[in-house]
Amino acid sequence: MSWFEEKQSAWLYRQAAQAEPDARMRQLFDALAEAAEQQAAIWDSQSKSVFKPALRARIVAALLRRIPPRKLRAVLAAMKLRGLSAYDAPAQGVPGVGHMMPTSLSDVGKSHHGYGGGNLRAAVFGINDGLVSNTCLIMGMAGANAGTHFILTSGIAGLLAGALSMAAGEYISMRSQREMYEYQIGLEREELAEYPAEEVEELALIYQARGLELAHARKFANELMRDPKHALNVLSREELGLNPDDLGSPSGAAVFSFIAFAIGAIVPLIPFLLRLTMPQALQWSCVATAGSLFTVGLVLSLFTGRRALRGGLRMLLIGGGAGVVTYMIGQMLGAALS
Repeated sequence: MSWFEEKQSAWLYRQAAQAEPDARMRQLFDALAEAAEQQAAIWDSQSKSVFKPALRARIVAALLRRIPPRKLRAVLAAMKLRGLSAYDAPAQGVPGVGHMMPTSLSDVGKSHHGYGGGNLRAAVFGINDGLVSNTCLIMGMAGANAGTHFILTSGIAGLLAGALSMAAGEYISMRSQREMYEYQIGLEREELAEYPAEEVEELALIYQARGLELAHARKFANELMRDPKHALNVLSREELGLNPDDLGSPSGAAVFSFIAFAIGAIVPLIPFLLRLTMPQALQWSCVATAGSLFTVGLVLSLFTGRRALRGGLRMLLIGGGAGVVTYMIGQMLGAALS
């Protein structure tokens, strides 16, 4: 942690406060800006520089003038702004909105745990990607009057290429996300070592913004931070909104994405693998794909909250439409190149 980072945090807190329409959050950002300034003062004797925000911080400030801070939470978290979990506080007069204050250490950060079904949702989307992309590839090849062997070879190549691409993309994405989270937790660890009292005060300010009296918030924050073993865990959950025990596995995400995509991509290939004649293989491929698209739409309705039948039909129309378009394009290309 450095003088510059604390000064920049204070500057960004004030930018967020100016853009924040919610008086409760505006007061929190102002208070956190003052806390950051106080922490920067500790480093003043070691720095003779004049503060000037970095380009990245100025870009975020420009975004804040156009987009409410609530919608930029991920960006603000990456810039080391704390207290964003206060956005999840229950709205006044609106039961069930947001999450309640913790009453013990075991309650801290419960609202920041991933909700059940996250892996299932990722699997469904991966299967859908493989299903639609390989179906379009096969339909395009069939439209161009390619032979069964050529379609089978192209479909297998499409399955492998797509699955490997998905796996590589997920690995890079998850690795970058985990590194960002680990960096933020590392900064929190340094802050806790340098000025524990100020960290307790920041946590108290967050709890005040979430509805506690300041005196009660300070007492509660001190109780939570009394055990050094749990202090970093509490700060990571309540200031950063992160669960240190569940930052995600890059290799696991890569394997999961590869398998999910491959499962979807192999569905339209099965009739061709069974060595059926070209018309039969294409017909059964369309039937298998249509049934799978409808099923994927039904499962996705569990996450979107929409009616299951409507979700299934919508997915069938979208995926089927993509297949029809690529078949027609294949026919045109086949006629033009023959």
